[in-house]
Amino acid sequence: MNLIRKQNTWFPSLMDDFLNTNWNIDFPSYSNTLPAVNIKESYKEFSLEIAAPGLNKDDFEVSCEDNILSIEVLQNEKSKSNDGFTRLEFNYNSFKRIFTIPESVETSKIDASYTNGVLTVNMPKKKEARPQPKKLIKIK
Repeated sequence: MNLIRKQNTWFPSLMDDFLNTNWNIDFPSYSNTLPAVNIKESYKEFSLEIAAPGLNKDDFEVSCEDNILSIEVLQNEKSKSNDGFTRLEFNYNSFKRIFTIPESVETSKIDASYTNGVLTVNMPKKKEARPQPKKLIKIK
């Protein structure tokens, strides 16, 4: 079903139809799309926000080793019912994202939460790595 009328000429339309056809090929169950990530830095911490809708917090495996943060989801698409969908585009079946953690992060205090389809990983900075406030020196 097309909701937008094509405005291009006959040949590009023919090529688009050819390239965008499914051809009834069953692609592997893993997803080649990675979820979007926002990275924030504040005075006290770094935060990662990963958009991963439709998952449960138990689907994630978050680990940290040698200043490498790994976030992984392993799911089997075959176990979920398609509920009559012809095409599903906004789900993440399996993915793995890897991030290098700065030396200033206190790795023993990293925590994560999953709320409203967003996984948030908080990485607090070491106290000595935080910017020090400006110190005024009195003149004698």
